Amino acid sequence: MSRLRVLLADEDEEQLRSLKRVVRDLGHEVAAHAVTVAEAGETIAREEPDISIVALHEDREHALALISQLTEYASGPVVAALNGEDDPEFVKRAAEEGIFACAQALSPEAVQTALDVALERHREAAGLEERVDRLESALERRAVIERAKGMLMERHAIDDRAAFERLRSHARGNNRKVADVARAVVDGHIIAPGA
Repeated sequence: MSRLRVLLADEDEEQLRSLKRVVRDLGHEVAAHAVTVAEAGETIAREEPDISIVALHEDREHALALISQLTEYASGPVVAALNGEDDPEFVKRAAEEGIFACAQALSPEAVQTALDVALERHREAAGLEERVDRLESALERRAVIERAKGMLMERHAIDDRAAFERLRSHARGNNRKVADVARAVVDGHIIAPGA
């Protein structure tokens, strides 16, 4: 288990102190604790925590506003911590705001389990985002290549295969990627026949 920098957020000072003890006893560093939504944003910018925990005390709307702020600006995951209360509606709304896990109690075991789950889910989400980015990039490259082929087909009265071969041949001859040559064609650069 690696040592984490943890941001704690809640409006209740006593609850923050309790949660702070639990997190420190688990061997993690408490980066800061914020009471207001504005302080949470400033703290995130200043401290860059690995993970954030919003403790629910009594004001559910305040806790949800903190969660919203943290999920928007924090680079790490956000966990909601309930003090042994069963509040399915709050958990549902917190999930809609973007929490990655929920600790039902402020016990060391419950908090550490929630931290572990949140970090794993955050890694999985980051991996999915990376795959989506790669797929979108591949689709964009494919669209540019198709557009360039269409322009070459029209310009030189050639078929699809010949247009692609012209792009590929020019890319090989100039030590470039086919997508880069296709972008150049779309931008108006002319590839001479046989180039």
